[in-house]
Amino acid sequence: MLLLFGMLTALPVIATIRLLEPGLVLPVLSILLFAQAAITAGVAYAIRVRTTAAELNLWDCAGAFTLMGCAAAILGEPDQAALFFEEQAALRPGSRP
Repeated sequence: MLLLFGMLTALPVIATIRLLEPGLVLPVLSILLFAQAAITAGVAYAIRVRTTAAELNLWDCAGAFTLMGCAAAILGEPDQAALFFEEQAALRPGSRP
């Protein structure tokens, strides 16, 4: 399962980096990872994978794809992430120096 997860992650990353302009890599990679997460979750649901299994299963892979997609989306738009954290800091008056 870990080898399958590695291959499903590495192949789109390599293809995206080689085929697209640098400014488009992270947004496209984010979309691809979200699509992989949806497909993996759909397959896990269709074959009824147990969520209480002790080993790595498809639900874990779907969660990892989702987290990587979120990270790629945030890193692709650093200005938006900075604005979000500034707003959160402004909501807490005791967090300013």
